[in-house]
Amino acid sequence: MELYLDTANLEEIREIAAWGVLSGVTTNPTLVAKEFAQRGERLSEEGLVQHLRAVAEAAGGPVSAEVTALEAEAMVAEGRRLAAIHPNIVVKLPTTEEGLKACKRLAAEGVPVNMTLIFSANQALLAARAGATYVSPFLGRVDDISWDGGELLREIVEMIQVQDLPVKVIAASIRHPRHVTEAALLGADIATMPHAVFKQLLKHPLTEIGLKRFMEDWEKVKP
Repeated sequence: MELYLDTANLEEIREIAAWGVLSGVTTNPTLVAKEFAQRGERLSEEGLVQHLRAVAEAAGGPVSAEVTALEAEAMVAEGRRLAAIHPNIVVKLPTTEEGLKACKRLAAEGVPVNMTLIFSANQALLAARAGATYVSPFLGRVDDISWDGGELLREIVEMIQVQDLPVKVIAASIRHPRHVTEAALLGADIATMPHAVFKQLLKHPLTEIGLKRFMEDWEKVKP
């Protein structure tokens, strides 16, 4: 299973990329707006293009950039502009009627598409049939409404395998390390997570205690 960062922050991307384990990045309008707000910059078309290009270079792999248009024709136009920014850009579309129409057209042009905001296996099926490269079920948000995000992911992965559909599953809305383990065990192709969760994957108190003890013992005998 590949590991992605769900962020628009360049420092976070560069930090995790340096570990040698980062395969890609997902962004959305909320993350991009937050990044510009934290920098005290007003979002502009030119600024967005420059930032997404920098993200794509830092990520070194696929970067999902989401459209903000709501109608298919406008989604397609915006998707083309996003895809032209960098070869790593994947156009992210909402799983709606208009999103499916746009997905079909962009996919026919060879533009990779990530269909997002998926909360049912049927939505994933529709997205796959429309030509999506990726489908993104949201585990955490499903858990939030007392449903089972893991069960949703299991259904989607099994359906895609049974139907032999040429689409990858991105486990999204990851809230904690256990979600990552669950996604891997259930066969997700990719898990995308916030920087804080990515950092938590590496942490374990016994690792820190063991390393501290090794170094203390070495200090006693080192030449």
